[in-house]
Amino acid sequence: MADQDQFNPEDFTHFRENKKIPKVIENEILKALSFYPELQNVPIDFVFKQNIKKSVMQAQPKIGTMFTGKKNRGYQINISALFKLTHTAIPIHQIPKDILIGWIGHELGHIMDYHNRNIFGMIRFGFGYLFSTKYIQQAEKVADTFAVTHGLGNYIIQTKNFILNHAELPEKYKQKIARLYLSPDDIVEQVRLLEVQRAAL
Repeated sequence: MADQDQFNPEDFTHFRENKKIPKVIENEILKALSFYPELQNVPIDFVFKQNIKKSVMQAQPKIGTMFTGKKNRGYQINISALFKLTHTAIPIHQIPKDILIGWIGHELGHIMDYHNRNIFGMIRFGFGYLFSTKYIQQAEKVADTFAVTHGLGNYIIQTKNFILNHAELPEKYKQKIARLYLSPDDIVEQVRLLEVQRAAL
């Protein structure tokens, strides 16, 4: 796991294997990946998209690898090229670095969840995410929990506060985040409980 204050991307070049990473956000992606050693050899493509419906980032399995077994399964994280505000938009790489790391760290939490599922579990996940709000809430909680237990708690808190307190983000989007995702206070509590558990070991 990378230290939050001391990070040299060159120490984590091994995480580039089996990955497609846009150069403009390479450091942020490598830092987020450094908290997930289990994903070092997992194929993941980070892809800029011009328009992701109702989202800024989106993790998904590559359909063509779904039936090849977990060892050969690949994933893709779609990243909106533009961070859309109420009256304007800015390139995604211009938002604060720690916010990007937290956002990517959350999506990698989804990939951890996917990678622990067999093909039938993935199919159930797909249907649940499409048709059940409660299922979405649980799936987002699981992704956040993976991120927190891997040491990304402070980044996740910063990202959530950034979204919920951003004056120029559409209110509808902020309401969606508040409704479906754990709150910053929930993450603070997760971090506290994790620290208590580790202190007891």
